[in-house]
Amino acid sequence: MDEVFRDDAVLEWPGSGEQLVGAENRRAVYARTPSLPKVTNRHIIGEGNLWVAEARMTYGIKPYAACLVFVMRHDRIAKQIGYWAEPSVAPEWRAPWMKTLDPAHRT
Repeated sequence: MDEVFRDDAVLEWPGSGEQLVGAENRRAVYARTPSLPKVTNRHIIGEGNLWVAEARMTYGIKPYAACLVFVMRHDRIAKQIGYWAEPSVAPEWRAPWMKTLDPAHRT
């Protein structure tokens, strides 16, 4: 990850209320993570210094929908804000107004 992140990069995870600052801390967290997720990109959009990736993150067999916001500086990530959610079952009451996503678009 050192190739894509700046040494002073900030990672924020609003869902857990955490902020990680700097390469040393990033390496320590990643080294202690029991299992890093497999990330499958679905869409990437942006320009200049702001990019957004929609992805599927799989921890073992458990999938999550993820949205990652990247702020770039000098062609490397200066800030990453990560949001992820577990898949859920749509309530029946919405069915008359909703279409079902193609399975390729589901997490």
